[in-house]
Amino acid sequence: MENNGHEHVIEVTDLRRVYGGGFEAVSGISFSVRRGEIFALLGTNGAGKTSTVEVLEGLAPPTSGTVRVLGHDPCTERAAVRPRTGVMLQEGGFPSELTVAETARMWAGCVSGARPPSEVLALVGLESKAGVRVKQLSGGQRRRLDLALALLGHPEVLFLDEPTTGLDVEGRRETWELVSALRDGGTTVLLTTHYLEEAENLADRLAIMHEGRVALTGTPAEVTASEPSRISFELPDGYLVGDLPPLGEMGVTGHETDGRIVRLRTHELQRAATGLLLWAERARVELRRLDVRSASLEEAFLGIAEEASAGRATATTTKEYAA
Repeated sequence: MENNGHEHVIEVTDLRRVYGGGFEAVSGISFSVRRGEIFALLGTNGAGKTSTVEVLEGLAPPTSGTVRVLGHDPCTERAAVRPRTGVMLQEGGFPSELTVAETARMWAGCVSGARPPSEVLALVGLESKAGVRVKQLSGGQRRRLDLALALLGHPEVLFLDEPTTGLDVEGRRETWELVSALRDGGTTVLLTTHYLEEAENLADRLAIMHEGRVALTGTPAEVTASEPSRISFELPDGYLVGDLPPLGEMGVTGHETDGRIVRLRTHELQRAATGLLLWAERARVELRRLDVRSASLEEAFLGIAEEASAGRATATTTKEYAA
């Protein structure tokens, strides 16, 4: 079934992947990726990202569940899917003695309707390195070559596995701009990344995986909204936490102290900050070391890991108590 008019070009339903020995790397996950969007798959090492992406790329079959890319099973119907996708692996593994241009020409010979190699090298800023041998490239330049080859076939769906590893700040930003332009041109992009800033800047939607499951999914704003914003400050001399306005009335959901430093947590940042500053003005005191910040993707990411760790600790304690 062709999928030219379907909203979702990637559909994952109850995907499980179990390795020899019974290790379950992916534990029944489901998500979808819409046509023309950037979807980021995040997770700690061992979360199951690579195992998931390998199934999407058709490199391995699922143990159970279904996966569809452009309306096809990417493993059993690989011939229908592969010409319409581009894949950028973590390691390209290209012959080190070939030049950049020779590598691009060799790869183009394996791609139907390939762009001119010089065009893709220019897209990723490698046109000046065309005559340089692959072994002489820096790590960041090799990543650019990986991306160039993934773009040779005008892919409808582009898989990017850690696309900016090894790039400097400028190279990372340039890659972001290129990926965003591809998305604006209609390419659907699924990327994995360890750079949370990258996901925040690029992704239309994302999923955070932990221990083989999707723990949280949504837009970056929706995911960060799951975590509270924070306000921290130093208590003025002569004041205690009890002298502050009632924290609940300011929308504060929790607080902690570290000496004279107070940290407030809230899902209503403007309300809490306004209440605190009005109190300080009325009391004619200065709130030194004041820091007001919205929740971040990093906090949501770490929150998931902390919750899982706390759950394991509770389960262990319960088991020991029962024993």
